[in-house]
Amino acid sequence: MAKKLYIKTFGCQMNVYDSERMAQSLAVRGFAATPEIEDADVIVLNTCHIREKAAEKVYSDLGRMRRIKQSRERAGKATIIAVAGCVAQAEGDEIVARAPQVDLVVGPQSYHRLGELIAARPASTHALVETQFPPEDKFQRLPRRALTRAVSAFLTIQEGCDRFCTFCVVPYTRGAEFSRAVAEVEAEAQQLAAGGVREITLLGQNVNAYHGLAADGRRASLARLIETLAAISGLARLRYTTSHPRDMSEDLVAAHRTQPKLMPYLHLPLQSGSDRVLAAMNRGHTLADYLALIARMRGARADMAFSTDIIVGFPGETDADVDATLEAVERVGFAQAYAFMFSPRPGTPAATLPRQVPEAAKKERLARVQAALARQQTAFNKACIGRTMPVLFEREGRRAGQLAGRSPYGQAVHAPAHSSLLGSVVEVEIVRLDAHSLAGRVASGMDAGGADARRARLC
Repeated sequence: MAKKLYIKTFGCQMNVYDSERMAQSLAVRGFAATPEIEDADVIVLNTCHIREKAAEKVYSDLGRMRRIKQSRERAGKATIIAVAGCVAQAEGDEIVARAPQVDLVVGPQSYHRLGELIAARPASTHALVETQFPPEDKFQRLPRRALTRAVSAFLTIQEGCDRFCTFCVVPYTRGAEFSRAVAEVEAEAQQLAAGGVREITLLGQNVNAYHGLAADGRRASLARLIETLAAISGLARLRYTTSHPRDMSEDLVAAHRTQPKLMPYLHLPLQSGSDRVLAAMNRGHTLADYLALIARMRGARADMAFSTDIIVGFPGETDADVDATLEAVERVGFAQAYAFMFSPRPGTPAATLPRQVPEAAKKERLARVQAALARQQTAFNKACIGRTMPVLFEREGRRAGQLAGRSPYGQAVHAPAHSSLLGSVVEVEIVRLDAHSLAGRVASGMDAGGADARRARLC
């Protein structure tokens, strides 16, 4: 019988991609995924270290894993518990000390060795910790990506970051910037498209710093990579995340004008509207720089929309700094945003800065910023009512005869539609704003019988 594997994923889209690749690498060793953790011979927690609560949630889950492991042992079943991802990289041996039920600790640059570590664990008298940055390229060691039934997929093209924002653990958990070769990314994208994937989101901790090796021996920019991927037959949409404002090159700005498959939506973290706080964060840009970039993007494509990240309560932040952030929010007008309280991460410069902001002040400031961002998101969604926009139908809806998909701006959209339209980009008139999605109806003349013709026209 196949051995059973259970993976729980925390954090960002890149962790989602990594979990998929872990599962595929273990599938060739005879492991089959199970949705029931109690049935699993191997349990993997793929972790995130961006905020303190995310890390502590891992230890909370490990307590439950310990009880499951003990219960299975009483039934004569062995269980291996592995902690992977950024918490594994950052805390290493500390995880084993705090949670001795853990058998394996493997960092995000070493998960291609997960199968070897699982095989080696029974012969070892202690937990195995693999948190070095190996010299080999893990992507070269992973098996060929398995076909997926999904309409949309993630594809990691870049890892690590050289920017060293003072609040961020990424340079320490993911390492220096590394970009996969153009041919390698193109081959994986072609395989996804051949399996029915219609939309690919390109991933990187600093994705627009991409500089992968091209066939001509030169380094290719993200814009050049997008041009290559846009030529893949069957692929209808391209997205990328997450970007740093300092790495938005002019050719990438221009790509939003010249590449119709590139969606008019960009996640561009601002973090703060205060130049003083931005300098303390080591962001390397001012608010004026950010606003000028927004203007250039809208000049390249008038229908561009933006999402962002904002941190409140950074050490030394004042009420005036928060007011500056709120003013910046109003000047940009975000379609979506994520705001967080500053969380000091061990090993980062900001964790030891003086003038740490009290928790009560952080919460009050966060509430103000989130309220402003929520108003903007609601206004953006309401402005879509009455518009007809192309929607990529990804799955069956919650109700019979309904399909669900995404707008060019990443909004969830549902509409009555025949299942033959799954995987198609269909013009949908937005008629209503629901609690968490847009409701629409397939535009007149877009019946199920025309799906094949429509797909050909929109690709």
